[in-house]
Amino acid sequence: QVQLVESGGGLVQAGGSLRLSCAASGRTGSSYAMGWFRQAPGKEREFVAAISWSGGSIFTADPVKGRFRMSRDNAKNTVYLQMNSLKPEDTAIYYCASPNRQYYSGTYYNTDDYDYWGQGTQVTVSS
Repeated sequence: QVQLVESGGGLVQAGGSLRLSCAASGRTGSSYAMGWFRQAPGKEREFVAAISWSGGSIFTADPVKGRFRMSRDNAKNTVYLQMNSLKPEDTAIYYCASPNRQYYSGTYYNTDDYDYWGQGTQVTVSS
């Protein structure tokens, strides 16, 4: 049973930083693409960032480009989202997600690209 578990959310003042983690378990190998999405109250879930199975390609949504950076540690089956210069509009529940096959080479920006989702971690940025 595949599990994705996020951690690292919390309350932070505008301009502050947080680092989210997502640990994957329950599957063989570590060559899986991973993505981060977020969902604010009353809004649809939106793409934040994704990283290819090798870590060689990283994709970041325009609203967070230059402030957020995604990385991975395959030895730990964990991905990270470093969030700097946080703004109140970054307030949302953040979810990590993954396709169900290794060496994924499709698109990364849509929720339909992913098969497994974590439970989410709340990020609240106060002004």
